[in-house]
Amino acid sequence: MKRLTQLFLAAACSVAFSLPAADAKKSPGYDDTPVIPGQTWKVHDSKRPHPPIVKPDVSPTLGAKPPAGAVVLFDGTDLSKWKSAKGDAPWKVESGYMEVNGKGQVTTKQSFGSMKVHLEFASPKEVKGESQGRGNSGVFLMGMYEVQVLDSYENVTYADGQCASLYGQWPPDKNVCLPPGEWQTYDITFEAPKFADGKLVEPGYVTVVHNGVKVHDRRKLNGPSGHRNVVAYKAHADKLPISLQDHGNPVRFRNFWVEELK
Repeated sequence: MKRLTQLFLAAACSVAFSLPAADAKKSPGYDDTPVIPGQTWKVHDSKRPHPPIVKPDVSPTLGAKPPAGAVVLFDGTDLSKWKSAKGDAPWKVESGYMEVNGKGQVTTKQSFGSMKVHLEFASPKEVKGESQGRGNSGVFLMGMYEVQVLDSYENVTYADGQCASLYGQWPPDKNVCLPPGEWQTYDITFEAPKFADGKLVEPGYVTVVHNGVKVHDRRKLNGPSGHRNVVAYKAHADKLPISLQDHGNPVRFRNFWVEELK
């Protein structure tokens, strides 16, 4: 009987230890969010495939000079074209760049509609955090349509939230992120949505070239960007300011200018 008891306990222990101590690490994202209109994927879907990684050449627009007639929003010297909710823009400016410093987002004093945007950004060289906690910021066109800024170099997050995504709607076609600390380029063409009598008559469209590689080709926006939700269009002014997000990570920006489109 003693022998049988020992064998039973041994078998029980064997079964117990054969079970995994914990499930494999879940892919970042969610499975309880709404389906994105016109797609089969949910917002920030943890199962959504990630775009292929492509090593870019040196961006042909790195250090590009603003064309005649462009509005220079940051030339490396001051934040006179920007403001915060409390007044002057409080971000740090040094060595030709401005840097997020935890004091809130900054917004342009001037408003824009359809436009071409050039900017350069760099995630922190010292890597801290993972997923959405690493090099996170964002370019909010008209203050509501976000092109995500994130350190997506060897950093996995939900596909529609990685660098160059149209946040919560479309992942980029390719991941062309450079290593942390290196300067990267965005060249964005934005066609603002159109409204008449308070109703949407034409959605917005965005083309994004990241480090010289086109990752969105006139992609249709479903509405403003949202976290874990779908936000419907609501009539707004033809021109609104651009905002840069303060997500708590010291992301840097430089060489920021806009060409207005008719």
